Amino acid sequence: MMLPNQSRSKWGALCGCLIALSSGLAADAWPRFRGPDGNGVAPTIAPSTPLTWDRETNVTWRSELPGQGWSSPVIGEDQIYLSAAIPFEGGDDFSLALIIMDANSGQTIRVAKLMDQRAEDAPQIHQKNSHASPTPILSGDRVYVHFGHQGTACTDRAGNVLWTQRDLAFLPTHGNGGSPVLVDDKLIFTCDGGRRPTVAALNTQDGSIAWQVERPVDAARKFSFCTPTVIEVNRQTQVVAPGSDCVLGLDPDSGRIVWQVNYDGYSVVPKPVFANGRVYVATGFNRASLLAIRPDGTGDVTDTHVEWSTKKSIPKTPSIVATGDLLLLVSDDGIASCLEQATGEEVWKERLGGGFSSSPTLIGDRLYLTAESGKTVVVRAARQFEKLAENDLGERTLASMAVAGSAIYLRTADALYRLEAK
Repeated sequence: MMLPNQSRSKWGALCGCLIALSSGLAADAWPRFRGPDGNGVAPTIAPSTPLTWDRETNVTWRSELPGQGWSSPVIGEDQIYLSAAIPFEGGDDFSLALIIMDANSGQTIRVAKLMDQRAEDAPQIHQKNSHASPTPILSGDRVYVHFGHQGTACTDRAGNVLWTQRDLAFLPTHGNGGSPVLVDDKLIFTCDGGRRPTVAALNTQDGSIAWQVERPVDAARKFSFCTPTVIEVNRQTQVVAPGSDCVLGLDPDSGRIVWQVNYDGYSVVPKPVFANGRVYVATGFNRASLLAIRPDGTGDVTDTHVEWSTKKSIPKTPSIVATGDLLLLVSDDGIASCLEQATGEEVWKERLGGGFSSSPTLIGDRLYLTAESGKTVVVRAARQFEKLAENDLGERTLASMAVAGSAIYLRTADALYRLEAK
């Protein structure tokens, strides 16, 4: 049926609204590492989101997981997706797999084996790492599952493999780590191994390599494990990708370096956070710095666009949370602090104790900080320090939590918990 121009215009607008509405309704609750916006902030807080729990209280279910892995859960359409490395019987080889679970019951729907990892191709990993540490991404009818130097797979939501890509193999140090990000039709991730560190992009349609860009510095220790952050600056999308001795602002279509800031640091893990016109980047080992960078420059902007830096109790592993005009962070050795975004000045600092690797999560005005021991401390996200709760599962965890509806999902070494106030 042909429509007059005016009718076609109205019809097109109506269809666009309906598509946008249906997309909004179908949005996944927690589709990637650090949540919907990639910043560790839950979009809403429900009355039954738990403040307190232990192994018996406010546990909707606890489900044992096959294999090993520290990827965080991602959640959409009442299903949970996690990656895992499942050992072959009687050897050091692994099957790299996607676990699909029912979010309501905790039952495993499928363990989809995506690729094999042979021992000779997998150098020794750090004791705080796993062969399945990057977090998957949900988008549309697809799941993107990344295993660092071992390769990347794309499946449908039932776990059926659509493509695999293993041509970007590199020599890792301590194993894999950083998760990918998705920008339009590009899946982008860091390849910061022991030699020739790069940032790479795959075409989402078929997994082919779209571009690969070498880091423009010769760091003494080249390995890092960072997840990039996607930002908008002057209506242009950038991918902010820290690594050893530099952070790059990249054009996601071509991989062109828009800007760079140099620093002294390696084994960079924390995901950058973007707030109020600044990118906040932690620089890794040896002594971490936190840099506040204006991402509106071009070329080497080390001397012109770093507004401030500080070395006080900066995390080497957990990512940072931004809320209002504050930054909230926890160092690896358990010192929580609150800083002014504009200046880096300290608002408060408190010792929580214990070791921390997972990234904090902000739910409403509550900041959830989970230690490696399985203890989660909840503090008020405010200018005055207030400890609200301390919850101990007694199971080791390095994975960051996910939030969907009223529930918190927390992965430990052996199981996945759904935590909900009763």
